[in-house]
Amino acid sequence: MGILRRLVRYMFLAVSIVGLILSIKACSSPPATQTSSPAAQSEMSSSSSTTDAASNKPKININSAILSELDKLEAALGVPALSHKIQASRPYGSTEDLVSKKVVTQEQFDQIKNQITTEEIILTGEAKDVDYMTKLGLMKGHMLVAGELLDLSKPDQAEPHLGHPVEEIYVDLEEQFKERNVPDFKDILTQVQDLVKSKPNDVQVKPKFDEAMDAINKAIAALPDNQRQSANFALQVINGLLETATAEYTAAIADGKVREIIEYQDSRGFVAYAQDTIFKSIEAKVKQADPKASQQITTAFAELRKAWPEAIAPETPVLTADEVAAKVKVIEQMSAPVMSASAS
Repeated sequence: MGILRRLVRYMFLAVSIVGLILSIKACSSPPATQTSSPAAQSEMSSSSSTTDAASNKPKININSAILSELDKLEAALGVPALSHKIQASRPYGSTEDLVSKKVVTQEQFDQIKNQITTEEIILTGEAKDVDYMTKLGLMKGHMLVAGELLDLSKPDQAEPHLGHPVEEIYVDLEEQFKERNVPDFKDILTQVQDLVKSKPNDVQVKPKFDEAMDAINKAIAALPDNQRQSANFALQVINGLLETATAEYTAAIADGKVREIIEYQDSRGFVAYAQDTIFKSIEAKVKQADPKASQQITTAFAELRKAWPEAIAPETPVLTADEVAAKVKVIEQMSAPVMSASAS
């Protein structure tokens, strides 16, 4: 995957997170006649022009969406490289420009027109915090899979994953880092990437890698402990990571083969961090809130992880993209009653 693709990948994740919040809360919230909390109101403040009424999720902004989000449109239409074509033809004054610029046909546009927009969504309140934590979770996922690849003496495969946090995500969070008084750590992310690229066997690789991981942990610690340990909050983050992992895994597979190695590895790291770190930290609370849902989430995770037998991608995928999406959907659905119980 090229540099241009990586540079814009996570800009749209904010919209993705709001969509998960809306869709999950739609399953677990009280009747609409009840008064919403200020946080809930801020999450649901986007107009119908930016929300798909059928799914109750924010639409995809074709002017700012990252490629992994545009991949959803590519998958829906079955048009190879559509996400790149959409990106290359920006900016759009209206969604209809996709047709006038010959990015899609009118027939194809009619299939996706209710899923897309050219309007922006501004995150506030809890949704902003979920977005912040999810993007840091993506950083951790990239670093985890990079660490695995370094341990396997595959520095050439590890290097792109070391670049993703600084090239894609850091710039999107930079203003939030300032707001949250997080010390700048761009330099250490760059240093570890450059070192692996130029001197992969240098004795400083491991110390620099550990320093970068510590810096990300400090950025995560800018959120209060009680918020990060809340099952409601953590499950929203988990669902955000899993949605991104699904999009990446789908982009990795073509014609029954794993064609895009980086996307396969990205999705592995995101799922690993979602389960091994975030879910593990709240597992007891989830089990206490809803034992049945807890068991189903645990089972779904175990089945989901079979898609990534190891960091080195297999030639043929163990699970299809649809199978991965189905298991992620189970986790999202089982999260709803737990979130409802933990929020009450």
